[in-house]
Formats: sequence, C-alpha cells, structure tokens
Amino acid sequence: MIPEQIGLDLLRLYVAVCRQGSLSRAAAQANRAQSAVSMQMRRLEDLLGRRLFQRTGRGVVPTAEGEVFLGYATRMLALGDEAAARLRQGDVAGDLRIGLAEEVATATLPAAIGRLHRAHPDIRLDVAVEHGVALGRLWAEGGLDLMIAPTSVVAGDALVTWNVALHWVAAADAVIDPDRPLDVVAFAMPCLWRRRMVEALAAAGRDHRIVMTSHSITALQAGIENGLGIGLLPPEAQRPGTMRVLPAGLPASLPGPLTVQYGLYAPDRRGPVAEAAIAVLIRDLPRGG
Repeated sequence: MIPEQIGLDLLRLYVAVCRQGSLSRAAAQANRAQSAVSMQMRRLEDLLGRRLFQRTGRGVVPTAEGEVFLGYATRMLALGDEAAARLRQGDVAGDLRIGLAEEVATATLPAAIGRLHRAHPDIRLDVAVEHGVALGRLWAEGGLDLMIAPTSVVAGDALVTWNVALHWVAAADAVIDPDRPLDVVAFAMPCLWRRRMVEALAAAGRDHRIVMTSHSITALQAGIENGLGIGLLPPEAQRPGTMRVLPAGLPASLPGPLTVQYGLYAPDRRGPVAEAAIAVLIRDLPRGG
C-alpha cells in the first residue's frame, strides 16, 4: 500500500525529475530550490523504502524500481488530471488540429496529448507529427489550431517557450578516433538541428561525414545505439544503458552542447476547444530556459 503521505504534488515532482533527468531543471520548472526538491525525493524514497534514483555524470536517472514507480505515478497523475479537467471544463466537443515537432515527440508531449484525449474524449484530435520546417509551413497556411515547434520556424509570439538542450551522444561502447572524420547520424533536411550541428562542427574545425539520415528520432536512436555514428539528442531521448554522452573537447574535439528554443503556439482568437487543450498541455511543458 502506498503511504498516505505521498500526495499528488510529490508524485508530480517525482515525474518531473525523471523526465528532466536533473534535480536542478525540475526545480526550475517547479519554481523551487534545488535543495528542496532533493529533500522531497529523499523523503519519497524513505516513504517507499526503495532507492528510486541513481546519479550519472549529467544528472539523475531512475533505478529499475524507480522506473516501475514512474509508470504508476504517471497513471495516477493522469487520472487526477482527467477528473479535474472534466469537472472544471464540462463537456467540450469539436475538432482540434495539433502540430507536434517530430524531434521532441518522444515522451512528455505524447503523454500530455494522451491526457488531453482522456480528459476531453469529445474533442476529435488530428495530430500531425512533422519536422519543424514542415510544421511552420502548415501553421502559416492555417492548417493547425495548436502547434509545438521551434520558435525559429514561426513568425509570432508563443504562449510558452522553453529551451531544449542537445548533447552529443554515442553508443555506450563506441570508440571515437580523434584522427578520423566523425561519423554522424542526423535528421534529414530540412532540419534546424542538423543545420546547427553542421555549423557547430565547422566552427570547431572538426571533420565529419553524415552516414545516416532520417525524419524519425527512433531511427536515429537505433543508429546511435548500434554504433553507426554520433548524434545530437535531448535528455529524454537518451538511453543510459546503450548510449553515453560525449564531453566537449578532447579526445574528439567536439563542440559543447547546443540549445534550441521551442514554443507552444495558438491563434490570438481561439475557441473553447483550443482553450481546454492549452489548459491540459501547458502543465507538462518546461518553463523558460
């Protein structure tokens, strides 16, 4: 039995730490001090009698038992959010076209859209997962009601913006030869991440060759895991068991991590369907940098 002292706020904070992979990033998202978040996570471990986190060179990841608890915590929060949304908003019905950038459609955002569907089953969703440039065109043509995409592809202000950190990642057993061109896996053109990657490598004077391209982040993850080359991935797309983050500088003469800004976009004039969706989605989006 889960102790009664474990409330929804504590569960929400735990899920945020797992998704961010960092106590400091989760603390910033929750507008709390890092020390307070660390204390709450230790309290949660004490209440459950289990170790939920293990530290890595760049933050924290759930232990095996932490992964199990994460699944239950996510489901409990989803049920709570669904109940609150249904009672608060009443029945909302209509069509909603959502654009979602492929490169960040890995965990947090699809889960948020799933909660939206459960909270408002009468909203008929049409979710388009595309690369950022394609989404920018759809938005300009009026083909979307809401969009989550890089701010660089949109002319206008977002409701919320946040930064996505991109780290150089290789297979766990990869050996990087500093005297050979880097083998790189990358999104197919046109792609903001790929352009930033090529510019950063050129600025660092690092020779490279692109050995694999795809519009699918799952395909890029597989390429990295199986040693085809290195690539840029955000923390939530990294798999600690099969990948490792490469440090900047020696031995591969790599540039440092890159940062890309994303935003949630909605028209200035919008109806109750879009407002209901924004209320659900915005709770799971990072805030600020």
